[in-house]
Amino acid sequence: MECKNDISEEAKDAATGPRIVLNTYSGNTIEGEAFLADHVFSYILQGKQDLWLADQKYAYWEGDFRFFRRNQLTKYVKSTSDGSFRSIAVHIDQYTLKEMSEQYGLKADGVFNPNATLLIQSSALLKGYIDSLAPYLQQQTDERIVTLKIRELVLLLIQHNPAFKNILFDFNEPGKIDIEAFMNSHYRYNVSIDRFAFLTGRSLSGFKRDFEKQFHTSPGRWLLQRRLDAARFMIEQRKEKPSDVYLDLGFEDLSHFSFAYKKAFGYAPNKKHS
Repeated sequence: MECKNDISEEAKDAATGPRIVLNTYSGNTIEGEAFLADHVFSYILQGKQDLWLADQKYAYWEGDFRFFRRNQLTKYVKSTSDGSFRSIAVHIDQYTLKEMSEQYGLKADGVFNPNATLLIQSSALLKGYIDSLAPYLQQQTDERIVTLKIRELVLLLIQHNPAFKNILFDFNEPGKIDIEAFMNSHYRYNVSIDRFAFLTGRSLSGFKRDFEKQFHTSPGRWLLQRRLDAARFMIEQRKEKPSDVYLDLGFEDLSHFSFAYKKAFGYAPNKKHS
């Protein structure tokens, strides 16, 4: 069984395949961001997780069941309890869902809840399912068994709440959406222009064309200035430290952030503007 967290950054990455992952971390906190190529069902065994989807923040605790729909950008902070954070994540791949749709006649027949994330009410069936995964989490497992466990989960979710059918069996890729609203709520994510194009329902050339029409500049220039403006507000108005904001705003390292900040505003981020 594959136990890893990184997901390919190719903009049109296909479903990642059936996976059941035990995430285990030690230390104080772990921060990062990810693109969810598949639907993910997750259970927190130990610790706490703060999660950002677009500009909305969600907090989850030990014992919480969560469901995240596919094709989303996320930021997260995982906080440990007694020095550890542990969670189980089941990646529900598109191939398995399409097989089930054909086999059982399962179709999306309504509008699903637009909430990006769902906190699922606990039940004996879901607890029993999590317990049943224990033998498979510490060893390499035949992919056919993993697929069977994912199929079991899909049927349990639909039994738990029939509305899941309208999320799980909606095979449409992102449609063309309002580029201004999307970028203003996702500019903090350090992902490629290809990824932004895909998530707004556009080809790369179409994205660049529509972006120029909307913002009168290129995506790269706009993202840099938008992030720097946000950084300036956080540092000068909220009195936050440069070292505490640069990662949250999509910069890869502090030196690059400091150089770009000084070039834009004429002084270093750790200096007071006079």
